[in-house]
Amino acid sequence: MNAVVPMRSLDFSNNQLALIRKTVAADTNQDEFELFVHTAKHLRLDPLRRQIYAFVFSKDKPDKRRMSIIVAIDGFRAIADRTGCYRPDEDEPTFEIDPALKSATNLIGLVKATVRVWKHSHGDWHKVTASAYWDEYAPIKDEWGEGEDGRRRKTGKQALDQTGNWPKMPRLMLAKVAEALALRKAWPDDFSNVYAAEEVDRSRAQDMTAWEAADAGATEKRLAQIGQGQTILFQFDPTGPLEPVPLGKIADRVAEFVQNNRDEVSAIGLFESRNRHALRDFWARQPGDALDVKRMLEGAMAPAGAA
Repeated sequence: MNAVVPMRSLDFSNNQLALIRKTVAADTNQDEFELFVHTAKHLRLDPLRRQIYAFVFSKDKPDKRRMSIIVAIDGFRAIADRTGCYRPDEDEPTFEIDPALKSATNLIGLVKATVRVWKHSHGDWHKVTASAYWDEYAPIKDEWGEGEDGRRRKTGKQALDQTGNWPKMPRLMLAKVAEALALRKAWPDDFSNVYAAEEVDRSRAQDMTAWEAADAGATEKRLAQIGQGQTILFQFDPTGPLEPVPLGKIADRVAEFVQNNRDEVSAIGLFESRNRHALRDFWARQPGDALDVKRMLEGAMAPAGAA
């Protein structure tokens, strides 16, 4: 009893498919998109709820191009739960930390995270254990700089990618990788060819060509000159001006807005509508924090939907 197949697959309308193609599978070609939709239906995961999405590596290099199907950790747990023979571990993940390893690319000296899941087989529960190592999964990328000849090249230094939650919640992120590994180890058929977002963060951070790095560097330089480097423009007051908000402050500012307008659901809905492009930009830069903001807004507007 370890297959997801007996569950009826999801069906998407033409409008939903068009929206999926424009958002969570925007970089896919026709064959990749059809494979992605087939996988989402088979796993009964909803792309529009960000349970599953597609990421295309080396999208501008046909000979190296490849698509990875990404599943949120909640989606992993849902798939395992549907097998009927899964239960989560009662204990928290365990971590190995070495203070001697603390550095700019490993802020707390994290070595590995270990997670256990349980699978019922042959009349008994069996523990399945997996470990994820920081050096193998943390999104560490090469730094690029401009040489004396004006060309951008690798500096020989490395940095921890700052656009996600790895710098802020390293234990949680590495534990998600370990949990995904444990679930795949326990149910290899159900989790073949799908990956947790945290498993591919390292590859995504490194999937930047020299041209892309140069373009990004030029953009950052221009934005820095006008004081709007790592910021996104939001409009909190419908009659007020656009305000540049630092990436690390967006979630807090949105939470403050929701708290101040908790009795005015329509105001929260209008905020989401007028800032839809800013929220999409936030998703592109910090998908983890953006997902938390999305859930926050949806939760605040839930009473209107239920009415």
